[in-house]
Amino acid sequence: MTPKNISPAGTLLGEGVVWIAEEAAVYWVDIKGKAVHRHQTDSGQQTTWSVPEEIGCLIPCRAGGFVAGLQSGLAFIDLSLSDQNVGRISPMGGPETAVPGNRINDGKADVTGRLWVGTMDNEESRPSGSLYRFEADGSEYCMDTNYVITNGPAFSPDGKTLYHTDTLEKTIYAFDLAADGSISNKRIHIVLPDQQGWPDGMTVDAEGYLWVAHFGGWRVSRFGPDGTLERSISLPVGQITNVAFGGPNLETLYITTAAKQLDEVALAGQPLAGALFEVETGIRGLPPGRYAGTPSII
Repeated sequence: MTPKNISPAGTLLGEGVVWIAEEAAVYWVDIKGKAVHRHQTDSGQQTTWSVPEEIGCLIPCRAGGFVAGLQSGLAFIDLSLSDQNVGRISPMGGPETAVPGNRINDGKADVTGRLWVGTMDNEESRPSGSLYRFEADGSEYCMDTNYVITNGPAFSPDGKTLYHTDTLEKTIYAFDLAADGSISNKRIHIVLPDQQGWPDGMTVDAEGYLWVAHFGGWRVSRFGPDGTLERSISLPVGQITNVAFGGPNLETLYITTAAKQLDEVALAGQPLAGALFEVETGIRGLPPGRYAGTPSII
């Protein structure tokens, strides 16, 4: 499994990677660069849209378009109206619009169409972050709290387990996930050793294995349902931020990276920092969940 660079380097903080099958395209965000990128796999064409504020995640909607996690809260965005700037932003409100210094970080939709997003302290020092669930009607529930940096979430193929990460504690938790969206039985699932960096974004494949990006760890790892390390894939850059399956057979792993806070010496040693990579895994992933809410509700 050899990573291949498929986009220019230099993204400050790549995140929120997601595959959109009907476009044969992978999307991702640059949080600190305030941008959304799209790479069309058939042509290799890349498109970039600027956004007015930091953007932590991008989740497709069943009705079309995306929900974005912005500095000011959640919003529906329509990228089809402009090639340079997001054409329409419809604020959803929450979560934590009144919490100074917090922002939305990672997020995904589950198979039922619920939206799950985590918040964090943008200065990365206070345990002011939480995990939230949003139903299709926009109703909001705080599910867990006391995080400095949230990451994930990810879901088991049967939809009965939720994985969520406390990045600074180097810990990935597992929760029992009920059909009504409630969670219980929080438990430690994986703790990364110090020399392997910090757990960042993650995804689950069709076999129920968890793929984890190691920020500062120069790798992506695959863990079994019991938390046992099954394999690691080395990358030529250190700050690995997120992963998602895509491609025609959902066997291509797309990997975002970051160039933030790297000085000239560090960049000279990893000139591809901030690039998007792909790896042909031969292992089938799961299609991304899509939020069941609609712009009219949002």
